[in-house]
Amino acid sequence: MTTDNRVLHTESVTKNFGGLTAVNRVSMNVEEGQIYGLIGPNGAGKTTFLNCIAGALNPSAGKVFFRGKETTGSSADVMCRKGMSRTFQIPLPFPKLTVLENTLVGAVFGAPEGSAEPPAERARKALEFVEFPMAPDTPADQLNAVQLKRLDLARALACDPELLLLDELASGLTPGELDDLLDIIRSIRDRGITIIVVEHIMRVIKGICDRVMVIEYGTQIAEGTPDEVLNNPRVIKAYLGEGH
Repeated sequence: MTTDNRVLHTESVTKNFGGLTAVNRVSMNVEEGQIYGLIGPNGAGKTTFLNCIAGALNPSAGKVFFRGKETTGSSADVMCRKGMSRTFQIPLPFPKLTVLENTLVGAVFGAPEGSAEPPAERARKALEFVEFPMAPDTPADQLNAVQLKRLDLARALACDPELLLLDELASGLTPGELDDLLDIIRSIRDRGITIIVVEHIMRVIKGICDRVMVIEYGTQIAEGTPDEVLNNPRVIKAYLGEGH
């Protein structure tokens, strides 16, 4: 694999909080067009690692490269304008703004410079793409948990990303809602957007991911195809359980 094929790679990224090492020398290579899964037990450091990639946290050590250029320590707004957007475990929209206005925030402030499409049009298309079920003028504080997740995804897509980070987007969904979400994620990849998925639901990991990394206590313990990883004895012991 050459660097030219990689949308993202990290070199020994580490994040310490006082005496606690939340992420310990994690190296990742994500190729263009991949859906790359990141799994591990609760508290393993998955979201902290995403935060180091996306600029919400500054790594204590190691390096982050996006599109072949080092971005270590760049702020979240800079990374967004470079073409990296994300969703969050707990969506936090502007509650008094409408669905469209919330999405427009991403379209206006997150899109790369020089984006040709008008922000309002990009916001509307993002809502249509995620099949948002409510009217665009619905205030965000009237949405339920599932609708908030769709709004969070639409806002991330309105930023016109090259790399999309999805942090437990599938949690709390019914089987039917999960099927719909998987179809949407595949369609996002079909648009040429590379995706990193943090998820606990193995149906998601097996159903859409090309490669998977497992971390435990902040340390990478396995990486490979979903079948390779999910049948790895160390992963079964540390995360999946013998019943798997």
